[in-house]
Amino acid sequence: MRTRLNLGWGAIRLYTILVYMFMFLPIAVVVLLSFNANQFGSFPMTGLSTRWFETLWQNETIMRAFRTSIVLGLLTAVISTTLGVLASLALVRYSVPGRNLITTLLIAPILVPEVVLAVALLLFLNFLQIGKSFTLLLMGHVIFTLPFVILVVQARLVSIKRDVEEAALSLGASPRQTFMSVTLPLLMPAVAAGGLFAFTISFDDITGTLFWKPGGIETVPTQIFSMLRNSISPEINALGTVIIALTVGLPLLGLALARRMNKTSGG
Repeated sequence: MRTRLNLGWGAIRLYTILVYMFMFLPIAVVVLLSFNANQFGSFPMTGLSTRWFETLWQNETIMRAFRTSIVLGLLTAVISTTLGVLASLALVRYSVPGRNLITTLLIAPILVPEVVLAVALLLFLNFLQIGKSFTLLLMGHVIFTLPFVILVVQARLVSIKRDVEEAALSLGASPRQTFMSVTLPLLMPAVAAGGLFAFTISFDDITGTLFWKPGGIETVPTQIFSMLRNSISPEINALGTVIIALTVGLPLLGLALARRMNKTSGG
């Protein structure tokens, strides 16, 4: 019986390793080929080089897409974080009529497939005779990232005892002073993490962006998509490596920052 049990666990471990290899080997191949000196970007590699990152840096079209993605991501993070904090405060700290329904509606975009959400928003705005614009693109990204911020901030806000805020109020602090001096510092780990998650999701989004962006505006994911229509060049591998570094590094940075701020605040 013990031998069979060990064989079963061994098979599960092997299956898990194979699944992870299937998931992450393509990513590793993209990163490896981005340093390939061969202009065809294929195996066997003829050497290691950073020439494709230098070429990427000199490509004005890609740099313009980068700037657009960064501005869009920052605006999305700021708006989503602000709205997420205000909504979380209202839903957790106050008795709002229909609170459960409002919470469900705010989190619903996570449950709806993004392509359905993208088409629905586009059709609704077309019904209102509102054309595609950067504002529409920003609005769509805020709708998509807001639920993630709310979930993170609400989880942190629930763990903050109401007694701390009541103590500040009893000592003469106004509600605004209590929020700025007591609640917000305790809430900052979740606010920082939510903002980084919102930026990362916005920067990496392609499905909704393809529906919402106006002509002449490209983000990094849509720029890669348009480049893939012609051929797979080494520049795409280099660009993919940069995106992988950002989308993996920023959430890890947010997690580390949240933990450090949580320890500093004594949470």
